This record gives sequence, structure tokens and C-alpha cells, in this order.
Amino acid sequence: METLLTEQNIGYRLMEARKKLNLTQAELGARICLDQAVISRIEQGRHSLRTDTLFRLLSALGYELVLQPIPEKVESDPDAW
Repeated sequence: METLLTEQNIGYRLMEARKKLNLTQAELGARICLDQAVISRIEQGRHSLRTDTLFRLLSALGYELVLQPIPEKVESDPDAW
């Protein structure tokens, strides 16, 4: 599983998911009440993504957020969480 560390990485993954569903940016935006231009900026990593917006996008695309510890953190400090 790839670690998403930047807004650009997250935006790219959201774009990939949208394209797999054959949705345009405008269609995805309509599903969650966002303008196409905002979807474009999110996908390009040029828009600060609020948590609620991320969850709405993930839901509209059929994804969920999964949190898991970084392997190095677990090995060096099991109480890191």
C-alpha cells in the first residue's frame, strides 16, 4: 500500500478513482456540491483539502479512509499512537 504524504499525492489518487468511475470533474462536483474548478484544484494538489470535503469525495467515489501505523514507528515505538 502506498503512503500518501502530500496533497498532490492525494489529489492524484482522487483523480485516478474518479476516472475509474468514468466521471467528469463536473459530475463528481455535482455529487458533493462542489464546483468543477474546485475538483480540478484538489486533483492538482493546489487546494487545501478540508477533512469533511475529503470524506465527501471518498464516499462519492466509493472509497474509505484507513489509518494504519507507519511500520518504522511501530518497530521503534509501539506506543507511538
